[in-house]
Amino acid sequence: MEEIDTRVEPTIEMTLQDVKKKAVRGVAVLTSRTLVLNAISFVAQGLLWAFIEPSEYGVFLLVSATINFLSYFADIGLGAALIQKKEQPQSKDYKTVFLVQEALVLTIVAIVFAISPYLAKTHSLSREAVILLYALNISFFLASLKNIPSIMLERKLEFSKFIIPQVLETVIYNIFLVFFAWKGFGITSFTYAVLIRGVVGLVAIYIVQPWKPGIGFSKESLKNLLKFGVPYQLNNFLATVKDDGLTIVLGGILGNYGLGILGTAQKLSQYPLRFFMDNVTKVTFPAFSRMQDDKDDLIRSLNRSVFFVCALVYPSLAGLIALFPELITVIPKYQKWAPVFVPLVFLSVNSAIAAFSTQLTNLLTSVGKIKTTLKLMVMWTSLSWLILPLLSRRWGISGAAVGYAIVGISSFIILYITKKVLNWSIFNSIIKPFLAALVMGCILYVAKNLLPYNLSSFVFLVFVGVLVYAGFLYLLVGGSLIDDVKKTIANIFSKK
Repeated sequence: MEEIDTRVEPTIEMTLQDVKKKAVRGVAVLTSRTLVLNAISFVAQGLLWAFIEPSEYGVFLLVSATINFLSYFADIGLGAALIQKKEQPQSKDYKTVFLVQEALVLTIVAIVFAISPYLAKTHSLSREAVILLYALNISFFLASLKNIPSIMLERKLEFSKFIIPQVLETVIYNIFLVFFAWKGFGITSFTYAVLIRGVVGLVAIYIVQPWKPGIGFSKESLKNLLKFGVPYQLNNFLATVKDDGLTIVLGGILGNYGLGILGTAQKLSQYPLRFFMDNVTKVTFPAFSRMQDDKDDLIRSLNRSVFFVCALVYPSLAGLIALFPELITVIPKYQKWAPVFVPLVFLSVNSAIAAFSTQLTNLLTSVGKIKTTLKLMVMWTSLSWLILPLLSRRWGISGAAVGYAIVGISSFIILYITKKVLNWSIFNSIIKPFLAALVMGCILYVAKNLLPYNLSSFVFLVFVGVLVYAGFLYLLVGGSLIDDVKKTIANIFSKK
């Protein structure tokens, strides 16, 4: 008998009030707990950069981009369609999605193994790099088996449970990665770490959200899900072509060393997004989907979510740019990463714009305007492929970074588009945290020139930056900032 346990998906859909409560708590829980996880990843990455060379890191980025690029052919947006679906999914829906996705995944896995000799030849991959490609391919298959339990947790907005496998994956991956790198395994460190992470994550999510994999097929179910899924996944695929596809191309233009420097600058500039934005986006997509018919609640939720992301991302980027030269001076082993600074500045422009544009794109998708987001992605992808290779050949690493900034600036158009959909506040959500971060950055720039370059001065500057930003943001926003912090803390520890 085919049925879905009510513990997995409630018979009656959540009320709007339940959605808002779970959304707020979801953001609070994900942000607070993954803040710790990202701190662990950040520390591990810092240690890793001390143990490996830029060229080795470039190889990892190149191989990872290859797998990420191919992996998007293995999904046609069915998972997102199940999350966005207003009605309660049935057993046939889950089993149909599982069957179709696994068929596509196994096809991609076979293709990767078949073309690996060609990739090794065209990109001059060593034997260790090819083995890493195999490991990432296997890890991709293991990750696909987690899709249905993940979808079930997201539909229920059970992010306090959803984060448990992420905790284990992050901790285990980084411990083993740093350990093997410390022991001198080089590229092979990534190979062992990704395989261990894949197994741990798979076991963990089935413990947190039990689901018995089953094979089934419903033509009607597939047809309905594809209406949303195909445009959604085409949108994601264009994003992959824009990002991972370009990484593969830039690897051929800049070489492993150049790609390692550019990739490091990109990773540093995106850390604030990974710390804060990803958590909000994970929650707001299903939450916005359930608020589609209530514009007032949607406007309030959008204002708060965009402000929340910008208020945390902007000071992080300003502080990173202001203090990066001091950081590589304080830690001698980081001197090899000095060329990262110039591309970091330009890539931070891109991340600052992504702090709001990604969330706004997420809004348009969640309310069903998938064709609009698809057109935007076509524009961004076209600009990226036109500008980045040209500037990379002309000016190398810095040219590529400038290209990313130019593409990011084009994202301002989404402000106009979303304003036509919802009358939300750009000034309160974006401009206020930007002004506070700008003041903080200027003060740090002046203060660092008055102090010696050492660890104590670095820590002091970080402390000063936090105080300056918090104080100036409070002046701009007022008491509501304190109220929101209190509500966030209350939601973190809430049992309901």
